[in-house]
Amino acid sequence: MSQDAEVDMKEVELNEMEPEKQPMAGSPASGSLGEKNGMVKVKVPEEDGEVDAGTKFTGLSKEELLQVAGTPGWVRTRWALLILFWLGWLGMLAGAIVIIVQAPRCKELPPQEWWHKGGIYRIQALEAFQDSDADGVGDLAGVEQHIDYLSSLKVKGLVIGPIHVNTPDKLASTDLREVDPRFGTKETFTKLLEAAKKKGLKVILDMTPNYRGQMPWFSQETLRSSDFQSKMKVALEFWLEFGVAGIQMEEVEKLSDSQLLVEWKNLTSQYSSDGNARVLIAGTGQRDSWQIFSLLNETDADLLVSPYLVGLGQEPSGEKVENAIREYIQASGEKWPSWSAGGPRTGHMASLVKERLLRLYHMLLFTLPGTPFTNYGDEIGLQELPGQSSAPHMLWNDSANFGFSSKSLSQGVGGGGISITVKAQSEDRSSLLSLFRHLSELRGKERSLLHGEFMMLPRVVPDVCIYLRSWDQNKRFLVVLNLAGNSSSVPISHSLLPPEATVELSTDPQRQEGQLALKDLTLKPSEGLLLHFPYVA
Repeated sequence: MSQDAEVDMKEVELNEMEPEKQPMAGSPASGSLGEKNGMVKVKVPEEDGEVDAGTKFTGLSKEELLQVAGTPGWVRTRWALLILFWLGWLGMLAGAIVIIVQAPRCKELPPQEWWHKGGIYRIQALEAFQDSDADGVGDLAGVEQHIDYLSSLKVKGLVIGPIHVNTPDKLASTDLREVDPRFGTKETFTKLLEAAKKKGLKVILDMTPNYRGQMPWFSQETLRSSDFQSKMKVALEFWLEFGVAGIQMEEVEKLSDSQLLVEWKNLTSQYSSDGNARVLIAGTGQRDSWQIFSLLNETDADLLVSPYLVGLGQEPSGEKVENAIREYIQASGEKWPSWSAGGPRTGHMASLVKERLLRLYHMLLFTLPGTPFTNYGDEIGLQELPGQSSAPHMLWNDSANFGFSSKSLSQGVGGGGISITVKAQSEDRSSLLSLFRHLSELRGKERSLLHGEFMMLPRVVPDVCIYLRSWDQNKRFLVVLNLAGNSSSVPISHSLLPPEATVELSTDPQRQEGQLALKDLTLKPSEGLLLHFPYVA
């Protein structure tokens, strides 16, 4: 073999291979390997052989890389890239700072207690709500039976009672710390408090002392007696320790000593704690606006509830409603307002306003700034029977006595009939009850309705009231209320409003969802319309 072209061949013995792996005799030759039975010749390059010219390039060595990297061109390139990187990073940082500085900041939320965050539902005529033991008298256990229903109304609190033992006009035999046996016991009241707590509902106890008598406060002489004041203080402390979320007193305008409310407010404050604030509610039956405004300024209670809106009459004009709202909010000043269109002594809303305006009044209550108060049954249109002095019984279903009691009752249960029962309306998405639930839910979750600014917009037609609720960068709500008994074209234009707004809710079940052009807005007779539109910077 020649030295420059040939590679020595080494013979590899295969004699030691297992018989089954040895090549068969007579097998044809393949490739460039010469082989014979038991022997194969393999080409193995010598260690000192020359490298083939087609071998791939393996790159620069470490020393060569360091030598190239140190050249002036590469040094300048690296510095340029480094400077560009830092300039880009600093530019992005500066841009982020500018965005943060120029971006509108969220407005700080105002401090609010639970009674600011939704409606309050009054069951003060406890004997008319639900009879649980077939004696014909509504009771505490009856309220507990319907706690799921009460929770579905999306209200924040319930006013119960009074429930204490009261011998009419006799302070000596009135026990402010005992539950009247007709209503139940302290144990049944405890069960009601526990059931309400599980549903996130607060229970407020009405403690008007002489609620069965001629005068709610017995007499002016009694009010000034130390015996009465001591009994009231001990009773308030007892029930606050018992677990009620607040105290309500009716007809506070008849209190000759306003200092009493101050002392009672101090008590509720003392029993308040973080996450467990106690409320003091002062109630009045006054309808005269100036007397109500005077009480607003004088009372130290957290809320003053009155039938203020009832004083507007059964069919008020848009102008009258607008002026009344503006005056009440102005009179409230820094105090949190509350709204009601009825009450335990004045009657149910459906008995006080025209039927065609009933849905509109509900929309008004839940969209004004402040706490809406409703009487039991207002959510279904319950009303007093003609000539009946007692409170109407609640209408639950189409069974005997409309589900109020299994006892045979001699007098009628309530006004309205089967079509307005809770059962019938719960199955009807266009019912007053469904509207009530929707409004109550919105009132409790939308910040513009919770604590937003209120602005009355100019009237464009006589009987249409328009106002705007807004809070910071949250969704805005435009409320348009047509108090007229006929359709009204209401072209609305304002610098704070967009050309179009979206239908959130209407008192007219036939109103279609979607966007409406505000300049071409038309409302049906007695329609209340709740529109919304987004915040635009």
